[in-house]
Amino acid sequence: MIKQMGVLAIAATMVALPLSASADEALAKSKACLACHQVQKKVVGPAFKDVAAKYKGDAGAAAMLAGKIKNGTKGTWGPVPMPAQNVTEDEAKKLAAWVLSL
Repeated sequence: MIKQMGVLAIAATMVALPLSASADEALAKSKACLACHQVQKKVVGPAFKDVAAKYKGDAGAAAMLAGKIKNGTKGTWGPVPMPAQNVTEDEAKKLAAWVLSL
């Protein structure tokens, strides 16, 4: 019985991970992030995979990106500024974590 419960816990975790990532992608869509960004290619702003690659291994990246999402930024990826986004602190953190997970 205990062994079966362990297997179920592992299976539940494996199912929850894609659901969480899917929920964060849905958040990105609902906040219109994909109007200027795509996962795989540059549009107006950089591809999210390029952002993830640039900050891979940077322990402070999630907080820094959440701040840029919430407050806007300019000059990091070229001359086109990213305006401040209408997101809560929690949403900005979720979006930053999702981008860095790609």
